[in-house]
Amino acid sequence: MLSPNDKKLEKLDPFYRPSVSKQKTSAEIISEARNALRTVRTQRPLTPREDQRKLFGSASSRTPENRPPSSFSVHASSFESSDSKPISGARLSPLELKPKAPASPATEEDPCPSFPKPPVDPAKIRRISSARARLFRAASQGALLPDRTLPPTQRSKADLQEKDTEIEVNEVFWNTRIIPILHELEKKENIEMLCAACTQLHHTLEEGSMLGNRFKRRTILLKTLYKLVDVGSDLLSLKLAKIILALKVSGKNLLNVCKLIFKISRSEKNDSLIQNDSILESLLEVLRSEGLQANTEAFLYCMGAIKFISGNPGFLNEMIGKGAVEILLNLIKQINEITEKSGTCLPNSGHLLVQMTATLRNLVDSPLARSKLLSISALPQLCTVMGQYTGDKDVCTNIARIFSKLTSYHDCCVALANYSRCYALFLNLINKYQKKQDLVVRIVFILGNLTAKNNQAREQFCREKGSFPTLLSLFHTFYELDLHSRKHVEEGDERPPARRPPAQAEDVLIKLTRVLANLAIHPRVGPAIAAHPRIVGLLLATLEYKSIDDCEELVINTTATINNLSYYQVKNSVIQDKKLYIAELLIKLLVSNNMDGILEAVRVFGNLSQDHDICNFIVQKNVHKFMIALLDAKHQDICFSACGVLLNLTVDKDKRVILKEEGGIKKLVDCLRDFGPTDWQLACLVCKTLWNFSENITSASSCFGVETTDTLLALLSSFLDEELALDGSFDQDLKNYHRLHWETEFKPVAQQLLHRIQRHHTFLEPLPVPSF
Repeated sequence: MLSPNDKKLEKLDPFYRPSVSKQKTSAEIISEARNALRTVRTQRPLTPREDQRKLFGSASSRTPENRPPSSFSVHASSFESSDSKPISGARLSPLELKPKAPASPATEEDPCPSFPKPPVDPAKIRRISSARARLFRAASQGALLPDRTLPPTQRSKADLQEKDTEIEVNEVFWNTRIIPILHELEKKENIEMLCAACTQLHHTLEEGSMLGNRFKRRTILLKTLYKLVDVGSDLLSLKLAKIILALKVSGKNLLNVCKLIFKISRSEKNDSLIQNDSILESLLEVLRSEGLQANTEAFLYCMGAIKFISGNPGFLNEMIGKGAVEILLNLIKQINEITEKSGTCLPNSGHLLVQMTATLRNLVDSPLARSKLLSISALPQLCTVMGQYTGDKDVCTNIARIFSKLTSYHDCCVALANYSRCYALFLNLINKYQKKQDLVVRIVFILGNLTAKNNQAREQFCREKGSFPTLLSLFHTFYELDLHSRKHVEEGDERPPARRPPAQAEDVLIKLTRVLANLAIHPRVGPAIAAHPRIVGLLLATLEYKSIDDCEELVINTTATINNLSYYQVKNSVIQDKKLYIAELLIKLLVSNNMDGILEAVRVFGNLSQDHDICNFIVQKNVHKFMIALLDAKHQDICFSACGVLLNLTVDKDKRVILKEEGGIKKLVDCLRDFGPTDWQLACLVCKTLWNFSENITSASSCFGVETTDTLLALLSSFLDEELALDGSFDQDLKNYHRLHWETEFKPVAQQLLHRIQRHHTFLEPLPVPSF
């Protein structure tokens, strides 16, 4: 007689996957993605390295006549003899009495420096230098006033005394320290001596507080330096440029010195010279202190040089440490504000933005740069640039390259996903540049990153007007391009080599199918895609004409998308309507040598096999034998998916016998032994499958086999007395999650199966051990 509990157990229905009425919440779906829905990964599109350093690379959309030149000559005659930049800061009031001071040996207009006078008493020089230093400190603060407030009469007297002092200091320091160096420079004996003299001149000017644009004899210095540009030495030119920039030139002279540095930086062999002379700091200072609107062309070549430098990984830390990220974002913000106020783009600003965004693209390889970008809210500013310069493909492509890199990191991806305007912006760019593969592939890759782990991003993207028509149009465009390319290859009787990199059209399709797979995870979006005839039709057409040897990643992504869509068993699902056709397409994946492709195919069968017709198809085509064989794979995901198909087959009583073929029962028990202690989901599937198989059991030994029965009894007993074993790679929340399901899902199933086997197991008397 069976006890009431035994009778209750005997009446339990066979286990199978949950029906639509038992569909889990989105949080559960994401947490248990292996069961049904999965995101898809893909590689970031790589930017090919340019053979030559130019303002605009070979892929630029700008025609040669519509862009500034990268090649030009800079000579001494390119510079203006006088610099027009006004001296800023407060000036002293005119003096009533003219001081009797020695005549200046040379005026600003006099190109010939005078000879030095006899040396002055060293103590006097120190006093004068000290006085002059105070004077320039006061000037740098915007007012030439004494340290303490004096009565008007005393203040006038002090002003007069200090102004005599300024002339005397200039005379003494100029004659004793600067003139000898200028003589050395005029000799032009050899490059080495000229470079040494330039280095000495820079240090001396710095010591005498003569750098900047306040120095009276600055014009004479600049004329001397300009003449040396014609020597033609890159090393000397860098040293000259550093001094010229430190003297705060403006206008045409600023433009030409930036061109000079740009020209030198075009050669990678000069990177070491640039690094040794710290010219980077001078370039960044130009961007930091000069006016953007008045110096757009100079900024262009200055940024071009910085862009070249940023391509060398050895400069990254220095650039970031000197504030390059903040400087660039400040300029971008200025451009955005100017454009918003005027309603038109700043002339030549597009050319400048190409250099700036290309530099940022290089900088974001550094974790520190990424952290800085997040801290100053740079991503919305870059999106604003994209929106304002939608017609400039080069600018948009560079920013897309930046986002491609940034969204590969979680924090940056979340920051961009939370900027709601980005989705409409990306859709607009896809529509505008639909056939421009280099831009479109990056936009689609970014969308794939945004929708990979963020259900809110999936929903927000799909709410944008025209989101699905845009994706569908893009899919159709590149499907046709890829199909045409394939026919061209076949007509030429050329066979592409195995494991070749994906072609351009294929790469867009790879990224696009990833977006669709990620969107399908959303519980409202997924059914809508599954019911879309044209989207599903293109997915199936891709599987039909594309083999896994042609393009592994595209086939796997497409199959993964179909897997996610097959999860939704809704009435208007195109996937359900075409389930037998899909099953036929999947067979060629099962018989391939690609284990990733096999796994994806098995996952789809796991969802489809809830249907009676698919179960019949599986048996008729001997697909079940593949599933049993895959239990030997010793790979948890493969065993899990194969076991899911077998579980669905055993719901049908007529098909349970096939589980004994190819040693299926023993293989299931082996999976339970190998993976059960660490994988409650797989352990559950095995126990449910064995429960279904043993529904009409009369003898455990005849049902499972004597050895398998003993093993199964021992395993179940030990699992019921143990906790799930988890290694240190799981965080605490995930450990708690798995332990909870081990207790609430696995153990009840294991207890039921153990009880059934025990009641139908005949224990044999022990036999004596034979003697030898």
